[in-house]
Amino acid sequence: MQNRRVVVTGIGAITPIGHGKEGLWEGAASGRSGIKPITRFDHSGLNVKVAGEIGDFDPLDHFDSKFARRMDRFAQFALAAADMAVRDAGLSYDAKRPDRRAGVTLGTALGGVAGAEAQHEKFIRQGIRAVDPSLALIVFGGSGSSNIAIRYGFSGPSNANSNSCSSGTIAVGEAFRYIQDGYADVMIAAGAEAPLVGLTFSAFAIIRAMSTNPNPDEACRPFDKNRDGFVMAEGAAVLVLEELGHAQRRDAKIHCEVIGYSCSNDAFHMVAPRPDGDCAARTISEALVRAGVDPKDVGYINAHASSTPLNDKIETLAIKTAFGEHAYRVPISGTKSMHGHALGAAGTVEAAICAMIFEHEFLPPTIHYRFPDPECDLNYVPNRGVSARVDYIVSNSFGFGGINSVLVLGRYDQ
Repeated sequence: MQNRRVVVTGIGAITPIGHGKEGLWEGAASGRSGIKPITRFDHSGLNVKVAGEIGDFDPLDHFDSKFARRMDRFAQFALAAADMAVRDAGLSYDAKRPDRRAGVTLGTALGGVAGAEAQHEKFIRQGIRAVDPSLALIVFGGSGSSNIAIRYGFSGPSNANSNSCSSGTIAVGEAFRYIQDGYADVMIAAGAEAPLVGLTFSAFAIIRAMSTNPNPDEACRPFDKNRDGFVMAEGAAVLVLEELGHAQRRDAKIHCEVIGYSCSNDAFHMVAPRPDGDCAARTISEALVRAGVDPKDVGYINAHASSTPLNDKIETLAIKTAFGEHAYRVPISGTKSMHGHALGAAGTVEAAICAMIFEHEFLPPTIHYRFPDPECDLNYVPNRGVSARVDYIVSNSFGFGGINSVLVLGRYDQ
């Protein structure tokens, strides 16, 4: 049962640039920015002033109040996006009759940190009796995947990872492997994050990882010479992955095919990438080898593009190493310039965008790009998207701890 073909049949999203499959694509293709001044908490003592907030999400639009209270915001995002993806896939399910051939993977860097912070404040002010009895059930990252599994009765493989900013891509990659190796026929692959709370946000500001530019139109500018850090965001995206035959038997619409995945660790530093980019390059190359794709046949790269001075430079170097001269020809974009960096959710948001490129034949831009950096000298699709038909796409995610993860998606060919 090894090496079964795996396709994407459903897409759902809750992001700063749009909700649902259509909202996410319209936001990315049009170059709309979801970066705004922070309103979710008091940031007056910080030099970081903007974030990718989601202001139009009401959990009661998706769940009843009792159910919503039992989930942290990150899990609410995940479950709402999963509902969208399942509807898009046209999947039928019965939660009372668990399906052992369907499972869930989820990536989240911080899990229920927002709920933990809120309940800790109650604990300090009012004591233990003021703390929500559900706290223990909402803070761990696996609460997101477990709630999805319970909602649909998916009792097959279950995996929640917390591999920093690579978490979402790893969730998709592991779901791909579960199906490819015969452990499941259907997988929900999710990434979700809700880190816009005072203590957690401040922790990233303290280590100077985030942009201090107060102008929302300049703060997140991947590969630009004046970039000065990433812009934190919140949100979720979910892909429904299926074994090809399973999708064909129910006449499902197929968005694209997942054909390659690789994951590694720089084994170098908790924050800084390996200076030569060698491990990131090797991860890209291994994903392409496993996909059976020649680097020169890749038509688009969705870069990790965190907008930090060091990481963008090293990612550019890694792309040059992995692709050789083709690196100067392949279009590359950093869509975080629009939706911000939602940490563990970023990889699934970007994979969702990539999955829709095959149908729309359009490459989203890197916005806010004004001043070229001599050390970042590739084609970053600056400011406006371009029409293009591509057969293979690479999506990169690199995170704290030196964790590298790469997906290869292909145009579905019967």
